[in-house]
Amino acid sequence: MNIETFLLCDAATDSMGKLNVLGAFDALNTQNFPFVLPQCSVAVRIRLQRIEQGAHKITIHFIDDDGKFVIPPFDGGFEMNVGGNERSGVANMIINLQNLNFDHAGEYALVLAVDGKEISRLPLQVRKIS
Repeated sequence: MNIETFLLCDAATDSMGKLNVLGAFDALNTQNFPFVLPQCSVAVRIRLQRIEQGAHKITIHFIDDDGKFVIPPFDGGFEMNVGGNERSGVANMIINLQNLNFDHAGEYALVLAVDGKEISRLPLQVRKIS
């Protein structure tokens, strides 16, 4: 299993297996708290080998620097079937988020787990600027 993409971005779409991403970021700057981010997307592209095909569970947690959930965890799943003579296949996943509320400055994180195992962690710095 290979995580080809795990991004926080302004927007993402999937068009016939092509993952389109706009405005990837890892930091937010604000003058005031609480701060509300009106809209963003989480884009994930996972490549699996033929031997890994079948059903898989995916979980994404969005946590603050104390490990508290910013939003409830996303739990989902996907089925990977590698066809023909191909050695691998990909699964694209997009989660659209709206009105994310940040109470304080700090390092937040998106945590990606597949089949109960953490496989990637994406930091997000939220900074207070003057």
